Amino acid sequence: MWKIIPYAVLQSLLLVGGQVFLKFAMMRTLPFAWTKTFWVSLLTNWHFAACGLFFGAASLLWMYIVKVFPFSMAYPMVSLSYVFGMFAAILIFHEEVSVMKWVGVGCIMLGCLLIAK
Repeated sequence: MWKIIPYAVLQSLLLVGGQVFLKFAMMRTLPFAWTKTFWVSLLTNWHFAACGLFFGAASLLWMYIVKVFPFSMAYPMVSLSYVFGMFAAILIFHEEVSVMKWVGVGCIMLGCLLIAK
């Protein structure tokens, strides 16, 4: 069942892309509030629109994945997004990642490989 890996990787990359654009959108909006001003600033932000496109594409691919592959195999593959999210944190947001977090990422990757077998 290694066929799931490319689909899971792409779906995870789309999810992380959506999260990255959501972070950019939230960095460029007013402080969060249940006000019209806040929602207008969010809904007119192109980063927020890009976030929606990425999440939409990820959802469409997810529908294909759960249709074709066993759910017990497909759902754990979503955890690949944690791995890609860690790289996004470093490369895009210039965050520092501790050794323990890398150990966790390694465990996630090993788990995905074991499940895909």
